[in-house]
Amino acid sequence: MSDRRFGPIRLIPGANRGRYPHSNSVYVEGAGILIDAGADEAAYRALLAGPGVKEVWLSHWHEDHLTCLDLFAGLPLAQMACEAEPLADLEAFLDWYGIGKEAHRDYWRRVLAADFHFRPRKATRHFTPGEVIDLGTCTAEVIHAPGHTPGFTVFYFREPQVLYLGDYDLTAFGPWYGDRDSSIEDTIASLQRLRKIPAKVWLTSHEDGCFEDDATEAFDRYLAVIGAREAKLLEFLSAPRTMEDIVAACLVYRKPREPKAFFEWGEGAIMGKHIERLMRNGAVALEDGRYRRAN
Repeated sequence: MSDRRFGPIRLIPGANRGRYPHSNSVYVEGAGILIDAGADEAAYRALLAGPGVKEVWLSHWHEDHLTCLDLFAGLPLAQMACEAEPLADLEAFLDWYGIGKEAHRDYWRRVLAADFHFRPRKATRHFTPGEVIDLGTCTAEVIHAPGHTPGFTVFYFREPQVLYLGDYDLTAFGPWYGDRDSSIEDTIASLQRLRKIPAKVWLTSHEDGCFEDDATEAFDRYLAVIGAREAKLLEFLSAPRTMEDIVAACLVYRKPREPKAFFEWGEGAIMGKHIERLMRNGAVALEDGRYRRAN
């Protein structure tokens, strides 16, 4: 996948079409702003050698957006203040994901260090939700869009009408809201608000990463995944099930996958959010350690 340009806004594709553990980045030409650092190391080195990078912005704290951050050591780094904690400490990083099992934490400690080059970092400045930043070649509106993470940040470049959605990636997999502080309700509210922004181009962190002209159907399909997951879970809970039963059913990932420390945790994280939501709504009850559909 090649770079795509929309005025001064350039999509830098990650390896393997930006699929996790890779991610796409956005670069603002003229201003030298790089948003997220999980794409291609060679492309980043070319930027540093060529037009230059003056500042790095983070859409959020997840590991696949930090992989190459060391290449930009010494440059200003900006993020939302509420997400400073996981960026600054590995154990806090795991806590923010909600990873409780020690075996899973051991796996993630190794992977974060070896594959994502995690080390404690501190931003040099923090975004203010709603601020508008004059970048010379365009203006960028900072949009706080919680749900995926509490401080998740979307950037709207007004003049070219380009919206960088980051991990609201409009892929067939659907939204991720499995972190300790993620929220299904906030995800839905943020997506409904973002779809109303008068963009002409929508850029995302994963897979093709580019939608042009009309993203209505893409937003509809993406949001529909939430309801589809919930419907499958409710059908499965026609009989009482433990959380272990729910994870083993692979309602999110469709089949068992390796490594278990990644996929079993992820399955439980997303299904756990749906269980919490359904219990709040009175649709699911817990009896003797088993969840069941309430009606």
